[in-house]
Amino acid sequence: MVLNRFIGAINPLLLCSWVLLLTASLVYTARIENRLRDAKLRVRPADIYKQTLANAACGLAWAIALIFFPMRGAEADHFVIWMAAGMLVMGAMLGRASAPLGTIVFASIVCAAGIIGFVLAGEYVLGAVVVAMWIVALNRILEGARMFLTARVAEARVVEKSEVVSLLLREYEENEADWLWEIDKSRRLRSVSPRFAFALGRDPTDIVGKPLLELVSGPQWESGDFSPSLRELSEIIKRRESFSNLIVKVSISDKWRWWELSGTPVHDERGGYAGYRGVGSDVTEQRESSEKIAYLARYDTLTSLPNRLMLNEALGGALENAMKWRSRCAFLMVDLDRFKAINDSLGHLVGDQMLAQVADRLLSIVREDEVCGRLGGDEFGVVLRDVEDTGQIELRAAQIIERLSEPYRVNNQILYVGASVGSAIGPRDGRTVEEILRNADLALYRAKDLGGGSHCAYMPSLHAVAEERRQLEVSLRHALERNEFLLNFQPVVDARSEQLVSFEALLRWHSEEHGLVSPAKFVPIAEDTRLIVPIGQWVLQQACMQAAQWPSHVRMAVNVSPEQLLEPDFSASVVRALSTSGLAPQRLEIEVTESIFLRDASVARNALEQVMALGCSVALDDFGTGYSSLGYLRKLQFSTIKVDRSFVQGAAQDSAESLAIIRAVVAMADSLGMTTTAEGVETADEVSLVRELGCTKIQGYYFGRPMSAEDACRVVGRSQTVRA
Repeated sequence: MVLNRFIGAINPLLLCSWVLLLTASLVYTARIENRLRDAKLRVRPADIYKQTLANAACGLAWAIALIFFPMRGAEADHFVIWMAAGMLVMGAMLGRASAPLGTIVFASIVCAAGIIGFVLAGEYVLGAVVVAMWIVALNRILEGARMFLTARVAEARVVEKSEVVSLLLREYEENEADWLWEIDKSRRLRSVSPRFAFALGRDPTDIVGKPLLELVSGPQWESGDFSPSLRELSEIIKRRESFSNLIVKVSISDKWRWWELSGTPVHDERGGYAGYRGVGSDVTEQRESSEKIAYLARYDTLTSLPNRLMLNEALGGALENAMKWRSRCAFLMVDLDRFKAINDSLGHLVGDQMLAQVADRLLSIVREDEVCGRLGGDEFGVVLRDVEDTGQIELRAAQIIERLSEPYRVNNQILYVGASVGSAIGPRDGRTVEEILRNADLALYRAKDLGGGSHCAYMPSLHAVAEERRQLEVSLRHALERNEFLLNFQPVVDARSEQLVSFEALLRWHSEEHGLVSPAKFVPIAEDTRLIVPIGQWVLQQACMQAAQWPSHVRMAVNVSPEQLLEPDFSASVVRALSTSGLAPQRLEIEVTESIFLRDASVARNALEQVMALGCSVALDDFGTGYSSLGYLRKLQFSTIKVDRSFVQGAAQDSAESLAIIRAVVAMADSLGMTTTAEGVETADEVSLVRELGCTKIQGYYFGRPMSAEDACRVVGRSQTVRA
C-alpha cells in the first residue's frame, strides 16, 4: 500500500533504500524470533535484548516513512502511511503477548513518529488520537503479557503434575508390592493392571468385568459369610466414601492374605458416580511380622506360656471383675525348689528343658477359666478368675505342688524338684495388680522359709516380717563400720579324754537399732546381699588373731559361706589373716557345708585345695542334712565330718534311723582317715552314746555354750593346767 502510494512521488533511490532497510530489519527480526519459537528453549537475557533491538529497527524503519515520506508527497499521504503503521501496531498488540518488551518498543517508536508527523502536518486532533491509541496499546500489551505468563505458568504446573502422577503410576506398576485397582459402579473390575492381576494370581484378561468381592472372598462368596474386613470394604463402597489404608483379609488361591487398600469414588463428566479407583499393596509379611512381635511381647518364648505382661493383664481383668460383681479372684505364685542346683550342676540347657516340662504340667492342671504363665526364671503364676472359698485355692495349690514334684526325665536322666506356692486373694489382699503380686510373693517367701514343698496364703503379718527384713538389711550394711559384730567361741573336746581340742568361732551381731539379732535372721540376709563376703573376711581375721593368743595345741574352726568361696581372692584372704595374726596354718580349720557343691563346684573345690595346700584343714559341716553324697568325700580330702545335732538327739531317743546314720558316718570316716565331731551334745547320756558310737570329738552345751573371748581364754587356761 505504501509503495503503491509513493512510487513516482518520491525519489526511487530513497524509496529503494527504505525498502531495503525495512526488509533487513524484518529478516533480522524473523531470525531472532525463530530462535525463540521453541517453548522448551531457555530464554537468555541476551536473546531478549536482541529481539527488542530487532523490533526497534522495524519501528525506526516505519518512523522514517511516517516522518519523511509525507514531506515528499501530499498531506493525505501521511494518513495513508499511518493507516499501514497503525495496523502493524494493532497486530503486534494482539498477537505478540509473548514478547512484551519488543512490542512496547516497536509500538512506542511507531506511535511517537506518527504523533510527530501529525503535529508537523498541523493535524493536532489526529496526533491526540495517536496518543490515546498509544496508551491503549501499551495497556493492552501489558495485560496480554500478564495473561500469557499466567497461562504458561498454569500450563507448566499441569505438565509437572502430570509428570508426577505418571511417575507415581509407573512406580506403582513396577513395584512388586503395590498396584492400581479400578471398578465400575457395578463393582466389577476394569482396566486391570498387570501387577494387580499378579496379586490376584490370575490373568488380566480373565478377571476384567468380574466382581472384585468375588475374586478376593474365596469360598466365602458362595456362603455369603464374609470376613469383617470385607464387609467393611463393601459397606464403604456402598456409601461411596473415600478410604485410606484399610486392612482387608482376602483369599487368594485358597490362601489367606492381607491387603492394604485405598480408594476414592470416580465421577463422569456429568458428575455421576462411575465407580472407584485406588491403590493397594500386599502387607501379609508385615502383618505376620507384627503379629509375631505382639506374640513375643505377651508370651514366653521358652515355654509358650503367657509372660509377666499378659499375666498382669489377666490378673487386672480378674480383679476388676471381682470388684464389680463383689466376688473374689486369686493369684498363685509358684517357685521351683532345688531348681538352681540342677541348673548350676547340669547346665542351662537341661534347666530349660525341665522348665518346658513344668509348663506342660501346669497347662494340664489349670481349667479353662484360669490363666497360667511364666513370671521369669523358675517362677510361674496362675490366675484364678472366680474363687468361691479358700478351699479351692488350697486344692489348686496342692495339685500344683504334687504334679510339679513328680520325677522329670531329661536327656535320659531322672531329676527331682519340688514346688512352693504363695497365694493372695483379690480384692481382700490388694486392690491393684501390684499389691496382689507383692503379697503373693511375700507368701511364697514364707513358704520357702518353711522348707519348700508347701503352700502359704498371704497374711498381713507377713508385711511386718518383710519390713523387719528390710530394716535388718539396712542396718547390716553399716554393722561393720559401727563395730557391731563380735565373736563367740564354743569349745570342742576329745571324746575319750574330754580335753579341749579346738574352738568354733561363731558370729554374733549386737545392733544399735535392733539389739542382739539371731544369726538365723541376719546370716541369710548377708548371703542374699553378698555382705557375707566382707563380714566373712572380718570373722576370719578376728578368729585367727584370737587363736594366736592360745596354746599351740588349741585349734580354731571358722565357718565359710559358699559366697566367700566363689570370690577369686578367697585363698589370698586366708593368707592375709594367717600372716597378720602369726597363726600357724595347721591350727586353722575351715568349715563348709555340702551346699558349696551345688553352685560352681569346680571354683569352690579349687579354693579349698589352695587352702589345704597352705596347711589348713577342711571340715564338712551338717553332713547328712542337705544333699549328701559320697561323691563329695571323694572330691576333697576333708579332715573332719561333723554329725548334725538332729541325728545326735534322734539317737538319744533310740531312733534306729539316726543310730544307723551315725554308725555309717563314723565307719566311713574311719576308713577314709577322717575324724568325726558330734554336734549338739547336751547331756551326759548323749556324751556316753556318741562315745560308744565311735565319734572322736564332741561339741555341745554339755561342755560349754558359745562364750566371749575372755571366757574362752579362761577355759584355755584351765585346760592348760589339766594337761600340765
